[in-house]
Amino acid sequence: MVKKNKLSKQLIKNREKVYSVACVLLIIDQLGKLLIRSKMSLMDELVIIPHFFSLFYIENTGAAFSLFSGATIVLVVLGICVLAFLHLYVLSDEVMNKWKKIGLGMVIGGIVGNLVDRILYGAVIDYLSFDFFDYSFPIFNIADIGITIGFLILVIDIFRGDDNEFRNRSNRK
Repeated sequence: MVKKNKLSKQLIKNREKVYSVACVLLIIDQLGKLLIRSKMSLMDELVIIPHFFSLFYIENTGAAFSLFSGATIVLVVLGICVLAFLHLYVLSDEVMNKWKKIGLGMVIGGIVGNLVDRILYGAVIDYLSFDFFDYSFPIFNIADIGITIGFLILVIDIFRGDDNEFRNRSNRK
């Protein structure tokens, strides 16, 4: 009984940390989008560093790189399904290191940030525009950064974790 109670406390701590990261990212994302929507008109551009970085307000009805444009309902349902899966994972994983908590929190916060936009506006607010020489990178937002970096953290942790798990098993023998 004591062991089960200890696991329950750990699961609660894990959830708190994951969802704290998610909330911080969500707040930063939504404040940035609110600022862009209130100060700029659609398709306005504010050059910050010429030929490198600008704020360019667009609304994306699709997913990454404008894939599935106009499929807002499908993307909302998909986002909710992915969030449900991640939530169940967070509820069940008793042993999470800090990187897994940060990565999951960033992915969840980013998904929720873009999901809020899709539900409220029918499109995701994108505004970060980078140009590298003659290449214009697709315009994105803070939620997209959270999803991408969070995913990379999780992938790195998986590869790093497998190695640690192998060492842990070897040491038990």
